[in-house]
Amino acid sequence: MAQTTLERPPVLTDRAARRTPRLTLMSALFFAMHVSVAAVFLVPFAWKWVLLAVAAYAVRMFAITAGYHRYFSHRTYRLGRISQFILAFVAQSSGQKGVLWWAANHREHHRHSDEEEDHHSPLLDGFWWSHLGWILSDQYDKFDPKVVSDLEKFPELRFIDRHHWICPATLGTGLFLAWGWPGFIWGYLVSTIVLYHCTFTINSLAHLWGTRRFPTQDGSRNNWFLALITFGEGWHNNHHHYQYSCRQGVRWWEYDLTYYVLRLLSFVGIVRDMRPWRPADGE
Repeated sequence: MAQTTLERPPVLTDRAARRTPRLTLMSALFFAMHVSVAAVFLVPFAWKWVLLAVAAYAVRMFAITAGYHRYFSHRTYRLGRISQFILAFVAQSSGQKGVLWWAANHREHHRHSDEEEDHHSPLLDGFWWSHLGWILSDQYDKFDPKVVSDLEKFPELRFIDRHHWICPATLGTGLFLAWGWPGFIWGYLVSTIVLYHCTFTINSLAHLWGTRRFPTQDGSRNNWFLALITFGEGWHNNHHHYQYSCRQGVRWWEYDLTYYVLRLLSFVGIVRDMRPWRPADGE
């Protein structure tokens, strides 16, 4: 039976202090985007721009959760090569670096979750480092290609991973050409900033705040609110208990929109061989 966590684990501030990200081009652009969101006050407000931001958020959040995470990192289902490329391209339009980089770092996270080798443990390095410090740091720009050898064999994935800026630039340009500055500001800037921080909560808050159904060797927790904003990723303790299941919300009431959409896509043959939750683990 799940137990609510009432206290926060201790944070080793001395180790967190050693992990201070240096200013890089990416971190400068990241903070510049946050400042530029103030441009929403320079264009006339309309609900259609809010809807555009929500749509851009939803499509890319699905691409991150279904693509970066459940497909490329954990291989919990199969896709054709064209569908694989499209999913990678849309996921990279989120501005969260390349598909091979993302998958390699996430696989390393599962190997060393909340241990010394974990790149973004809030238990060891504090909230801000796990939330965004590590991804802005140049310490982890490189990765071992052997960790993602199953993905490295595709030249198109290697290309867009190496030139990951192409995908967000394509989206931003397309939104500007279609709807002008309001479309760019709301559809790209606003939605991307919200997408950043909602995605990052799984690295930070999902190891600090929530309940634990399974006694994993890390601090992973289930959190219904994080599951809501990340389309099912908030059932993080479930996921760390059995990372190869395509389904993360294993109880009927555990909302998992990514899984529902993947199920629908399986009915038309786009998604195949979805790896199930092991029945004994869901009881």
